[in-house]
Amino acid sequence: MKIAITQFLTLDGVSQGPGSAEEDRTGGFARGGWLTPHIDEDFLQQASDWLDLADGLLLGGRTYEAFARDWPQITEPDPFTVRMNSLPKYIVSNSLGEATWGPATVLRGDIVEKVAELKATAGRELQIYGSARLAASLLDAELVDTLRLAVAPVLIGSGRRLFTHGRDLGLRLIDQRRTPSGMSLIEYEVTGAAPLADYEGADLSG
Repeated sequence: MKIAITQFLTLDGVSQGPGSAEEDRTGGFARGGWLTPHIDEDFLQQASDWLDLADGLLLGGRTYEAFARDWPQITEPDPFTVRMNSLPKYIVSNSLGEATWGPATVLRGDIVEKVAELKATAGRELQIYGSARLAASLLDAELVDTLRLAVAPVLIGSGRRLFTHGRDLGLRLIDQRRTPSGMSLIEYEVTGAAPLADYEGADLSG
């Protein structure tokens, strides 16, 4: 299977608390809800199309607990609820007790080893939502195949960021579009180490 990261970000790279003020106040974060004003039909359709590719969800313990609290409570018609509740969940955690939101498998021990084993199995995609630290660790370990970003046109200035890993990585642009609300939807393929070169000037003579 491929490993695909889907993340909602501010323009300055914050991924914490996109949906509401109370979603994630970890570290005293008080600026949640920055994505919600920009959600429109184009964004929802693209997010749904991305989720259609998933054969499972790969989540960190904190994200799993938040999702397990919220998704089963959604009873109104929603384009994501049935899939989110029914997809297999793989939770990377050494401290999580019973996994009540299933079907669920808790992965304990070495993160890289466990995810590499999953990646070697047959299927389409394991998708990571939220779980910024897990996503960063897997980027660092070169286990990620696809990076999908929904970038809201806001600067928050503080909060947990996605790109905190230590490796340089090259990306190949697969798709990009802009929603009517001004959100940028971008899809990349991870290609390995970032290409580097020295600038030697430009020839504009034609």
